[in-house]
Amino acid sequence: MKGILKEELIGLETEVIDAKNKSLIGIKGRIVNETKFTLHIRTAKGIKRVLKEQATFKLPYKNKKLSVEGKLLIGRPYERLKK
Repeated sequence: MKGILKEELIGLETEVIDAKNKSLIGIKGRIVNETKFTLHIRTAKGIKRVLKEQATFKLPYKNKKLSVEGKLLIGRPYERLKK
């Protein structure tokens, strides 16, 4: 699991599989931007901004799909890569 936390997320396909805001569940698409607290996901309906802390994401890693709690992804991308 720790391996995915050090990966570059931009460009990966993702799906929101759980969230405090239930309307976010089911959002699928490609991550096009990442900030300290959000992922920007390009969907068929446009770009959706999802708070990392409030969602769980399905992410590909080594030919598997992992469920990752967004709170583990909090941090600027370059800071998270250094951890």
